Amino acid sequence: MNYRTMPGMDEELSILGFGCMRLPLTSEGIIDEGEATKILRYAIDHGVNYVDTAWPYHNEMSEPFVGRALLDGYRDKVYLATKLPSWLVEKHEDMDSFLNEQLRRLQTKTIDFYLVHSLNRERWNNMVKNDVFSFLEKAIADGRIRHAGFSFHGEYELFEEILDAWHWEFCQIQYNYLDENYQAGTKGLREAASRGLGVIIMEPLRGGKLATNVPEPIQNLWQEAEEKMSPAAWGLRWVWNHSEVSVVLSGMNSLNQVRENIIVSEKGEPGTLSHHDLDIVEKVKNEYKKRMKVDCTNCRYCMPCPQGVNIPECFNRYNMAFMFDDEKMAKDTYFVFVKDYERASLCVECGACEEVCPQNLPIRQYLKDVVDLFEADKEKE
Repeated sequence: MNYRTMPGMDEELSILGFGCMRLPLTSEGIIDEGEATKILRYAIDHGVNYVDTAWPYHNEMSEPFVGRALLDGYRDKVYLATKLPSWLVEKHEDMDSFLNEQLRRLQTKTIDFYLVHSLNRERWNNMVKNDVFSFLEKAIADGRIRHAGFSFHGEYELFEEILDAWHWEFCQIQYNYLDENYQAGTKGLREAASRGLGVIIMEPLRGGKLATNVPEPIQNLWQEAEEKMSPAAWGLRWVWNHSEVSVVLSGMNSLNQVRENIIVSEKGEPGTLSHHDLDIVEKVKNEYKKRMKVDCTNCRYCMPCPQGVNIPECFNRYNMAFMFDDEKMAKDTYFVFVKDYERASLCVECGACEEVCPQNLPIRQYLKDVVDLFEADKEKE
């Protein structure tokens, strides 16, 4: 296992972190505690020392599970991360209540890495209104948390605003070879690192979509590489190739996944991918992009839409259905990530978006296509 340290910290963190959002399940859909404990402890025994969970994971059962799985001395072997559920906070005092309950669930006196969870514009405004800063300072001072950061799911401009707002020690962003310009992206990765923040990466394999059921043309491209690796290994190695990255989270749910990722992590040094390797990744990225139906670059010139439609995110979810040959997944995530007041069906065809689109896209027609694919059944209900 390779280890990296965050700027200004002494902790040596395993570059592979164990994300506890996709644990193995029983036939009833609850955490298979025996199997999940086995694979988590196996990972720790083989060098993984960063364990990440959160309040809502597995219907609020992830934190209690992690607390039990880290008994028998395992808590002392890891740096434990969890997150403040920003969307549930209604008043300042709620933050203390959530943290104290998380300490109880996790059976620990201290959270090593505590994040304000899943910040977008609405949630960030709520955190500022309820003075999250004094809460974090108090929790650090009294020892309930050791390091404070945030996880991010908004646009780049908001990312900079959050960075400017407080003396954060680290952040967590979505990043993979398809998402270099999505949300914080490469620009945010470099900006955070330039300010001395550690950076935790989530979704290095886009929720596993870059690793499973890979389309044949893309599998053929991977075969052109001199070093033969699985698509999952390529995805992880690409992220680890960036020196700004501290830890890459993987939601491992089988012993085989843990074993493979640990082996891959042994080569996870910055700058170890050759020019030929990076060319292969670029070809794969371009092949995925060729499968996109809407050539949206997420420049956001079309925003804000007068009707509130989140045009880039509608197109992102629409494209995913074709990029990964998985319409069901794309539809499910559309209704999660595109709120009811942002959906394509709200378009009134005013055309304001098309007047400013630098790609000259027929946005109104594409939004109709999004509705036909994702929302037609909803409209019938």
